Amino acid sequence: MHIKIFFNDRPLFLCDAMDETMQPMIHHDDIVFIDELNAHTIKTIIHEMQQPRVHAGVFYHKDLPELKKAFFKKFTLVTAAGGLVYNEKKDVLLIFRRGKWDLPKGKMEKGESPEDCAIREVREETGLQKIKLDKFFTLTYHTYHEGTHFILKESHWFLMKTKSDQPLTPQTEEEIIEIKWAKQEEIPVYLMNCFPSIADVLKMALKAT
Repeated sequence: MHIKIFFNDRPLFLCDAMDETMQPMIHHDDIVFIDELNAHTIKTIIHEMQQPRVHAGVFYHKDLPELKKAFFKKFTLVTAAGGLVYNEKKDVLLIFRRGKWDLPKGKMEKGESPEDCAIREVREETGLQKIKLDKFFTLTYHTYHEGTHFILKESHWFLMKTKSDQPLTPQTEEEIIEIKWAKQEEIPVYLMNCFPSIADVLKMALKAT
């Protein structure tokens, strides 16, 4: 098993097995590999993942929950949720925000469940009201700086269904300027201009359909 965490466009894999995905990576000069868990190695890999010469990282430890707990302690954790929304034609709902194609999502409010947050954010950001939550789909992780804080965002993604006859209203306060239904065969084009974690969600969706 592994957990993928993006530092900008660079993935770091926390893993408990050196499988066929991980093994080939550790032989590249631009990939950081660490297999010893302590405060120093965690600090080292976080530093290395921010260096321009590094394209990816692999952090191996036999106990993934222990590795995850130790690694996550170094960040301020922010939990969010969003929706991968399909209409009756199997088109996918995309939003255009801050120069990138994105999926509707947002931070969870106090006492809010991931499911309720995902539905609320889809409604607020797109104007859709008649939404049916289908099931949990996946988790994504990415890091960013907020002032002096180093943030790790954990996003819960849910599959949703709706009808395309509803009006779409971009939430301009969230810098959303366009919303559209994208046909599945068009998704590869949008992948060229979206954040890596969003690209992962869309790629998983294409494989699942």
